[in-house]
Amino acid sequence: MTHLLVLFFATFSAAFMATVPPGLLNMNAAKASVQKGKAAGVLFSLGVALTVVVQAYIAVMISKYLYRNPEVIRGLQQAAIAVFAFFALYFFFMARKEKEKPRPISGVRRKNNFFKGILLASLNMLTIPYYSALNAMWNSSGWIKFQFLDIATFVMAAGCGTFAALYLYTVYFKKLEARTSAFSRNSNYVLSALMLVLLVITLIRIFYT
Repeated sequence: MTHLLVLFFATFSAAFMATVPPGLLNMNAAKASVQKGKAAGVLFSLGVALTVVVQAYIAVMISKYLYRNPEVIRGLQQAAIAVFAFFALYFFFMARKEKEKPRPISGVRRKNNFFKGILLASLNMLTIPYYSALNAMWNSSGWIKFQFLDIATFVMAAGCGTFAALYLYTVYFKKLEARTSAFSRNSNYVLSALMLVLLVITLIRIFYT
């Protein structure tokens, strides 16, 4: 059970940090909350979180298939390097480009907030490779096995971490709005550093194991 707690905390933290930087999803959650009340923002966030759970499950299945085919394990590690390098550069340049001005918020319709969350989250093509690489890394570290409880813990932690970050925007957006730019830069730098660490660990595993 201890490894499940470690797995949940690690995945929850990774999902939370990936969702914290201001973007389309959390800005829409904040917009729904400001215009129509907290319940609307929560419904939107639940739609996003549910979609992330499905995407994380697909990511696990991809990692599982690759893991059970030894001939592509090295290819998986090399793919993980590419993914980690991409995200490290992506978050770094996002932090550098962040300007000291309020971030525009996309409009959210007055109804169907839950399905709006599902739709917008489904359009995010980076989620599946992100969680696939993360799952591969956790597997290499021994934090996850391809068993029901481990998979369930991973996907639920991904959904919960995403929802927790979005929930903060629905509740505290007005208080955080003035600090959005600085907060975004700092969180993006943290994510970039995290991806760089994972990249280095993966390289070590490839060349020294």
